[in-house]
Amino acid sequence: MEKLVVDGLGKQYGDTWALRDVTFSCSEGVVGLLGPNGAGKSTLMRILTTFQQPTEGSVHWNGVDVTSEPDAIRKELGYLPQEFGVYPNLTAEEFLEYLAGIRGIADAEDRISELLELVNLEDDWDRALGGFSGGMKQRIGIAQSLLADPELLVVDEPTVGLDPEERVRFRNLLSELAEDRIVVLSTHIVSDIEEAATEIALLSGGKLLLHDRPAALLDRAAGAVWEWNVSDSELPAVKRDYIVSGARRTRDGVLARIVSKESPSPGAKQVEPTLEDAYLQITNGGDRT
Repeated sequence: MEKLVVDGLGKQYGDTWALRDVTFSCSEGVVGLLGPNGAGKSTLMRILTTFQQPTEGSVHWNGVDVTSEPDAIRKELGYLPQEFGVYPNLTAEEFLEYLAGIRGIADAEDRISELLELVNLEDDWDRALGGFSGGMKQRIGIAQSLLADPELLVVDEPTVGLDPEERVRFRNLLSELAEDRIVVLSTHIVSDIEEAATEIALLSGGKLLLHDRPAALLDRAAGAVWEWNVSDSELPAVKRDYIVSGARRTRDGVLARIVSKESPSPGAKQVEPTLEDAYLQITNGGDRT
């Protein structure tokens, strides 16, 4: 039986549906919740973490409907919201001790030491959080979300503001954590999930367009990605007429990467798709589940 089952989920604000008929299920691994800003990702996260009630549908955790029994998931839930605040005058250790106390976690000293080592902050335990970089604060955010050793970890846009090195380190950490739990990772950045995700749920306009393995997304875009050398003067028309997933300057002009089921030109060369290509194909109407 799947641990997390989302069935027919919808959320309405006034006359607007932020989510409509979202259905998927999953077990251990990283579920990449992917979609543009405004797709409904944060609304779905708030429902999964029981901060909001859905207008329709249900969320089951280990067979229990948590929309009516939220405590069934809260005790097994870790959450890192998009906006994660810290107390700048507290040290890393003091901050985690404070949160453990609020959450009723007794004898947390050993657990805090384990978590600081897990997120590679064991040498910074006595530093004030006000002096931490953005990446270090995100790692403290992950540590606090793991205090109770949850089976479900929900992280919302966790790499925003991180430098490339911190982003890679953070993705690797989430992959490690997902070996024995479910990690739901919400993002609009495809590269955040390209290496880490075992499943991808693609949202757009409040609707679930696809829920599948990354390899299945790549299969959908197979044979539909091209590279084509165009001149600077041709590039605006190419962007108007095709889905362009990338463009880089060459000595011959611009090498445009195009997502199209048909060759855009006799001179275009077919290439292997990336998740970015597949994502653009689906969200721009080139494919639907």
